[in-house]
Amino acid sequence: MGTIVQLCLGTVYAWSFFQNPIVKAYGWTNAQTAWTFSIAIFMLGISAAWGGIHLPKFGPKTLAMSGGILYAIAHFISAYALSISNLPLLYVGYGVIGGIGLGLGYVTPVATASKWFPDKQGFVTGMVVMGFGFGSLVMSKILGPFFMEMTGNNLVFVFAYIGVAIFICLTIAGAFLQMPPAGYAPVGYTSPATRVAATDAEEPLTAKQCIISPKFAMMWLMFFFNIVAGIMFIAFQSPLLQDLLKLRIDAGTDLSAPEISASLASAGATLIAISSLCNGIGRFFWGGMSDKIGRVQTFRLILGTQFAVFLLLLVVTHPWLFGMLVCYVLLCYGGGFGTMPSFVKDTFGVKFMPVVYGAILTAWGCAGVVGPQIVAGMKDRFAAEAGTYSFAAGAACLFAGFLIALFLKNEHVR
Repeated sequence: MGTIVQLCLGTVYAWSFFQNPIVKAYGWTNAQTAWTFSIAIFMLGISAAWGGIHLPKFGPKTLAMSGGILYAIAHFISAYALSISNLPLLYVGYGVIGGIGLGLGYVTPVATASKWFPDKQGFVTGMVVMGFGFGSLVMSKILGPFFMEMTGNNLVFVFAYIGVAIFICLTIAGAFLQMPPAGYAPVGYTSPATRVAATDAEEPLTAKQCIISPKFAMMWLMFFFNIVAGIMFIAFQSPLLQDLLKLRIDAGTDLSAPEISASLASAGATLIAISSLCNGIGRFFWGGMSDKIGRVQTFRLILGTQFAVFLLLLVVTHPWLFGMLVCYVLLCYGGGFGTMPSFVKDTFGVKFMPVVYGAILTAWGCAGVVGPQIVAGMKDRFAAEAGTYSFAAGAACLFAGFLIALFLKNEHVR
């Protein structure tokens, strides 16, 4: 059920499926339109921090269902905003209200599953957040195209129908979430925090001390840089691919012709679908890998290999080679989300996991503003050269994150 909750929430990652249609239909710039997605991710991070703090008080069922209802309402407001061409209302609806719903819903199944399976936390939390990565696949290849065809590409009705589908699925799945009983632990399992306490009489840190510790700051920055690089493509992978495909179309061809536009949109949706699979698999794969090789070592691999990929993206012009590299970036992007919950739990202990993990998700919110706006600004200002400048910025972020990872260790803070 936690995975189903994440699957529904992950539909936000298919925003690039709607980016071009909204720009064309309403005449807003790429940057103006992308702010909708950026605000949603920013509010996700902020509300996830609040949800992590208050999860023990309200319980996973209440937070998950509340988040689902808000995310559904956000789509209804967005539909109305599009019907009256009101961009600020779209920001409020999809961005603010939708983002709050996303944050409340996201942190809940992760923290809940982690407590049920502490002995396989990287594997299990990776499996749960894998659903979030698969959400864009469901939207870009199933729900989005189905509703676009059913409504004759009427974006107002598309967003309204999506809201109905999300409301039904999220409220049902969220109702099943519950924490394990007090004192629950798998037979023979001893947490890292307990092992430390048995050999070290030093008083443990409080939740506040964990969040203001230097190690938390380094983990936050490393997470932030990894997300900036990946979320660039989540917001703009379809438009960027279409830009490369247009360069291969014969000169003189009317790019606005319906059949050309449909073909380009279909190619973009296919990349979204495949990369979302990689996003989901990456959460599962890297999360499980971190159980074997360690959390820090996993992040070093994720960041270092992506840095090399971004350097390749600076010179790649073939659309499908570009697509393959994007898929790897999304594999590593998802890996960060699959590994971080376990990293937080190992470092700060199970007691503070919901609070500290919620706080570290503010990195996601901040990166959700920075990443898409880098690409949007480049597209509005530099057109054909937008990709080059964006990839250079992404490479710089990844290199900075890799350097931070070199100074981190797998150890419990106490």
